[in-house]
Amino acid sequence: MQPLSIVEEFLKLVEIDSPSGEEKEVAEYIKEALRSQGIEAEEDAAGNLLARVPGNPDLPALMMSAHMDTVPARGVTGVVREGAIYSAGDTILGADDKAAIAGILSLVRRLKETSEAHPPLELVFTVQEEVGLKGSQAFDAGRLQAKMGFVLDSAGELGSMVVQAPVQNQMEVYITGRAAHAGINPEEGISAIKVAAKAIAGMRLGRIDAETTANIGRIEGGEARNIVPERVYIMGEARSLARAKLDAQTRHMEECFRRAAEEAGAGVEIKVELLYPEFCLPPDAPAVELAREAALSLGLSPVLEKSGGGSDANIFNSRGIPTVNLGIGMRQVHTRHEHIYIRDLELIPELLLAICRAAARAKKKGAEK
Repeated sequence: MQPLSIVEEFLKLVEIDSPSGEEKEVAEYIKEALRSQGIEAEEDAAGNLLARVPGNPDLPALMMSAHMDTVPARGVTGVVREGAIYSAGDTILGADDKAAIAGILSLVRRLKETSEAHPPLELVFTVQEEVGLKGSQAFDAGRLQAKMGFVLDSAGELGSMVVQAPVQNQMEVYITGRAAHAGINPEEGISAIKVAAKAIAGMRLGRIDAETTANIGRIEGGEARNIVPERVYIMGEARSLARAKLDAQTRHMEECFRRAAEEAGAGVEIKVELLYPEFCLPPDAPAVELAREAALSLGLSPVLEKSGGGSDANIFNSRGIPTVNLGIGMRQVHTRHEHIYIRDLELIPELLLAICRAAARAKKKGAEK
């Protein structure tokens, strides 16, 4: 049986439904693909996979990671059109992050077929990345021997790499007013929706500064059009590359809700949860240098970027494993226009192989000094 090309494998992967929390079928596909190369993947209690690809023990181990879940979508079918792969229907494509999975699996096959010397590899496939990096947070990073890592989850061009990403707070707010008949005695009620509206109207939202953003993304409340609404639930967030700015923005949002509730005589309960920490890698970090050298070896332009979004790289960095988030060329992710050019898809395993080769050269240079 002929091995699948990376395009064929990617098209198979996107057809497997895997919204967050339902990654089991994709996990089984990955296990079988690795097993066909003589590699067994271990599954932890959360559903994350860890597979070890033996390599030259004299070279430092490298961690490579992708997430198995997608934002909500079912029945995805990929189609090739004008040199790119799109969704055939009114859904996302799932290049985020199945292009990365296909790229890693292609690398493994390449290494097995050629027997090229390479560093030991630790492959981590996580669950529930899209809903707050839950899989990587549950993963025991102490199981890893790698001292550096590469997450494949940035929409940047091949050669770009995210070296700084924000810390994020999630905010849940419960406002309690007082119900009343909207037509007979509205003055006896306290509208929780009006309280929420006043709080949000006075709130700094959107782009706060170059490093900080904030958003109110969900509001639910009320019983019927003729009842003054007693309860409202609000979900929002704040992000920043600077922890002090995040704290200040979070306090501001809390104060807006508390002030509006107090003025109306309503109750308010606020829950703030830190979803993930920030990270910032210096340009001379070994993982950054390897990614840069690998990009240059392929004729790509290495670009170091700051991101406004989090990824599993945030968690691995917080666990003491300096990790770069690599651009893999996926475009317009989380929309029905999501796509990836075939040339970029085919370059992903080449970039990973170039990183392996750069690691071997770095070790050799160090030994010669």
